[in-house]
Amino acid sequence: LPPGSCRAFWGWLNAVFNKVDHERIRAVGPDRAASEWLLRCGALVRYQGSPKWQQDYNGLPTGPLGKYKIEAINATDSCIMYRGFDYLDGLEHVTDIKLEKCMYIQDECLQRLSETSNLQKSLQQLKIISCGNVTDKGILALHRLTNLEYLYLSDLPGIREKETTFRVLQQALPKLELELDLE
Repeated sequence: LPPGSCRAFWGWLNAVFNKVDHERIRAVGPDRAASEWLLRCGALVRYQGSPKWQQDYNGLPTGPLGKYKIEAINATDSCIMYRGFDYLDGLEHVTDIKLEKCMYIQDECLQRLSETSNLQKSLQQLKIISCGNVTDKGILALHRLTNLEYLYLSDLPGIREKETTFRVLQQALPKLELELDLE
């Protein structure tokens, strides 16, 4: 294999995993389709009323359409990327998202997240950790998440204007508890 071709292959495969299948969303409902996307990309989901994290794609619960509502997403080490974010549009019950070591998460993703009207209503906790492509611009975009109560930011070398960024965010979201672990 020529050098770099393995990485190129995984990049291509990850792009395939993130391709949105609107037919599938219509067929199985937004929560099921988003669960399949997230698990395919290596993320975990937790459903309303369950303490258990789903991580096995083949172990996804079956049942009446719309029975399982995603409440929390843990995308640690996953390959979720911008093009898959359409899957989030139909989710109405997500209160908690963790983005840790997500190499494809960049400012556009955070902007997209904060423009998702269902997430503006439901999202209460967000953790962004060790995502090297996130900058101040992405963090500032989060001001649209008006119900966000807790934001944890750690190991984000792309954030340059810490004081300004956090002051602006705190002014936009006075109820927000901001926890920082940044150099």
